[in-house]
Amino acid sequence: MEKIGQLIKGTLENRVKDSFKLSQGMIIIKYSGVSSPDMSVLRKTLKLSGSNLLVVKNSIAKRAMEKLGLQDLVKSIESPCGMVFFKDEPVGVSKILCAFRKDHEKLVLEGGLLQDKLLTLKDIEVMSALPSKDLLRGKLVMVLNAPILKLAIVLNQTLKKFVYCLDQIRQKKSKL
Repeated sequence: MEKIGQLIKGTLENRVKDSFKLSQGMIIIKYSGVSSPDMSVLRKTLKLSGSNLLVVKNSIAKRAMEKLGLQDLVKSIESPCGMVFFKDEPVGVSKILCAFRKDHEKLVLEGGLLQDKLLTLKDIEVMSALPSKDLLRGKLVMVLNAPILKLAIVLNQTLKKFVYCLDQIRQKKSKL
């Protein structure tokens, strides 16, 4: 029979592994010196963006990463740290974390993983400067819509000229 502590550690380790498997990527943050209310605000903001902040003991996180074959990330797990898992929008998550870091200098972005590619602090900062998916989709729609809009304007002008021409002919005939 296992001890309760071992069961809890095993459960947390499985939660970390499941979070890795269900997410598109992860960013490691060090939050030492950030107040608890500020961390709660960060958690809520991340939750609204479809991601979540998971804080577990470093030994549990290291063990889970080693079992998943992520030895390169194990060295990033030091001091109190958390893992931000995201499913769809890495740009949005990096924007949230970089904005939060501007207000809370003690928050450190350590690195992370995006679809089997290791992320550095510089990668995360570059991602935060990119436009969001919604903005890019809007720009794409505008680009695709532009030729159709121009065609409609040209056809409308042609119709206006045709109507103007017919009106001129009608005016000439009415004078005769």
